[in-house]
Order: sequence, then structure tokens, then C-alpha cells
Amino acid sequence: MPGSAPDPRFRLSPDLALALAEQYGTPLYVLSEAHLRARIREYLAAFRAVAPNSRLVFASKANSTLAVLKIAHQEGCLIDVASEGELRAALLAGVPASDCHLHGNYKTMPELAFAFAAGVGEIVVDSFAEIEAIAELATAETPPSSLVAEALGLPAEVQVRCPDLVIRVAPGVDPATHQKISTGQDDTKFGFNLSDGSAERALLRCLELKLPVIGFHCHVGSQLLDPEAQRAGGEAIAQFAAEMLRRHGFETRVLNVGGGLGVRYTDADNPMPIADYCRLVVEAMRAPLEGTGLDPTLMQEPGRSLVAEAGVTLYRVGVIKTVPTGEGRTRTYASVDGGLSDNPRPALYGSRYTVLRAARADGGEPVGGPAAKYTVAGRHCETDKLFVDVDLPADLAEGDLLQVLCTGAYNSSMASNYNRFLRPPTVMVREDGSLAPIQRRETYDELFAREILPSL
Repeated sequence: MPGSAPDPRFRLSPDLALALAEQYGTPLYVLSEAHLRARIREYLAAFRAVAPNSRLVFASKANSTLAVLKIAHQEGCLIDVASEGELRAALLAGVPASDCHLHGNYKTMPELAFAFAAGVGEIVVDSFAEIEAIAELATAETPPSSLVAEALGLPAEVQVRCPDLVIRVAPGVDPATHQKISTGQDDTKFGFNLSDGSAERALLRCLELKLPVIGFHCHVGSQLLDPEAQRAGGEAIAQFAAEMLRRHGFETRVLNVGGGLGVRYTDADNPMPIADYCRLVVEAMRAPLEGTGLDPTLMQEPGRSLVAEAGVTLYRVGVIKTVPTGEGRTRTYASVDGGLSDNPRPALYGSRYTVLRAARADGGEPVGGPAAKYTVAGRHCETDKLFVDVDLPADLAEGDLLQVLCTGAYNSSMASNYNRFLRPPTVMVREDGSLAPIQRRETYDELFAREILPSL
């Protein structure tokens, strides 16, 4: 079995942590531009080494901050968007719509019309109803929506083309990951099952309607530390491509195996090197294609794998208290100035993270000395146990700064206003060491801007 990758996670020096907290406050998301760019380059090089005509697609749901989208595209990624909002974000970041792939298990007609008018490069088709909706738009004598054209600054009479279509397949693979981020099994809302023939019927319907279908897609799940599920998914869609050639003469031009490679949230996580992962997945996809004459472009859709380890979250410690838990045992809580509104993953998935003291309030050395167990708790009116039983210095004190590693994915993008907390800002550490805010802290005026108080 291939070995594990060295620990590449970005982390803050004490001086930088203090400077960031002083200038931008806490809680605060911090992203390393150098780390993000290097990670994308590493992934691209590894994928192209085993599949020269491959393409990498950044799953923007992991972090759709405009600066992240721009960097991902600059480094050679296409952009996977799962809503009109994510598509608009990509467009605002300067990404051509032709380099965007639209996903989603329920795309509304206005959303599809927007994608048509914008000129997205690809739609990943997810249901029979969606096939019919796309056909309706593709054969319309008038543009999908003059309102959409107007919103994009296009003339109302603009002509649109049907984007290329890729059929999402549910390959019947149940990966070893949390059930809430497992998507490749038969019992899933996503795509067309192989097991009941739905995927084949979807292809035939697209061909019957003369829609520009070019290939197949699957995504078995996220945070995969073992590549076997991803290999099984890739093998399944490649076998399907070979069968569709044999049965119907359909020549697959694209096979997209989705994303999924895990990251190092804690020291117990042991993701394999990207080069080994890409080699193993590509080998599994190529084997069923041997002798068929098919040579499709191979694609992957990493999100977490590219951006998670480039980010940290900075908190300030507030109240510290020790409480009895029974039978002479105690638990020490260290409450911080954030919580589930800036990181819902522990509450949703039981996710664990590496938590370090970034700087002491008194300016002393942040590490050293004996450690003790703490449960880091958030401020919300819930149990809100962010990080349970983590090792921190025994002399942890009010005002100390904590940094939580590997929070570049699914923290900013899943942030909420629960308990009317303001969403944190994001600061990017540029390659030259300078600081650039890329999201400012929300204001109370913005928080209440949508509210309407009727006469009561």
C-alpha cells in the first residue's frame, strides 16, 4: 500500500496570529495563497502524469470565495458549480461560463435558463425531468429568458446553445466515510442508477432528443482515505462507457470520477500522496476501456483536497471552566468567540480537527509545558462542542489565541447567522507574505437588511 503524505497543513506563526487578530479580530478565517496554488499544481501534475489529456475541476462548494475561484482557474482548473449562486460567483471571479460545469439534483427551469444564457460549458444531468427541461430549452425558438439575458448584460435577442451534457451515474459504491457525505450508493438522490438500468435509459433519451451528451460522471463520496471506493466508481463508469459503445455505438468523450481524496484533519488521518491516488484511480478507469478504441478525457473534481489544508480558523479563548462529570471525573471547557455558525461540521458530522494554541495573551511562547484535555466550546445557545477532548497547554488562559488547522473547506461556505452571529471575514496570506482581506466581516446592517417589519 502506498505510504502517507507528509503533513502539509498551513499554520500561523505566533507573530502572524497576533497581528491578524489585532487587525481583523476573531473569529477569522485565514487562507494561504502559496499553499493553495502549490496544492493545485501538485494535483494537476500528478493527474497529468498518468492521464496527459486529463482536466481538473475545482468543486467550488468547498470554498466559493471569489479569490479562491480566481486562483483555481488561474492555475488551470475548470469550476464545478452546484447552483446559480455558485455560477454567479464564478462569473464575478472572472471565470468564463464556458469553463463552468453545472451540478445539482434539482435544477429549476430558471436556473437552467440562466446557465444556457450564460453559456456554461457543461451540465451534469441528474434526472429524467431535467433531460426534458433541457430539451425544452434547447429547442425553444426564443432565448430561454430575456430576463436572464438582461441580468447578464446580454441583448434580449441573444442566441444560446445547449451546453454539453454529462450523465451522472450512481455506480452502487458505498464508500467508507460518513453517511452524510456518501453519494455513490444505490440509495442516493443523485444521478441515474446503473443497477436498475436508469443510466442507460437516460443516455438513450438524450440521444433520442438529439441532445449533445458527451460522457458520464460519478461521485462516490468525500473525505476518502482509502482509494478503493473511488477506484470502484471509476471502473464502473468506464465499464458502462464500454457497454454503451457495444450496445448503442455511443462514443464516450468524457469520464469524470468526481472528487473525494481525504485530507489531514487530525494526526490520525493518513491520506495517501496525490500521485499514488491519481495513478490508482486512473488505472482502474483505463482497464475496462482497453481494446474498445475509446480514449475519453478523464476528469476529477477535488474541492476539499485542494483548499482544506490551506486554511486555518483563528479564535480567541474566553471563559474557561471545569465541571464535574460524575464518579470523580471532570471536564474543562474553553469557550471561544465562534462556534457552529462558523464551523457546523462537528455538529453535522462529528468532525474532528487539530487545535493548537497560536499565541498567548501575554505574548509568551505558545507551546511548551504540560498538556491537558480541553473541550473547546462555541458561544451558541446549543451544546456547541466544537472540539472535544483536545490536548492544549495546561496553562491555557483567557485571551489566548487558538488556531484550528485544515478549515479551508466547508467552513466559510457553510457559515450561518445562527443566534444572529456575524459571519467571519477571510484574510489571504499572499505569496509575498502580505495580507489581503478577501471577505470582510459581516455588519449588523447587512444582517438585518432582508428583514421587513410590518405594522403590527
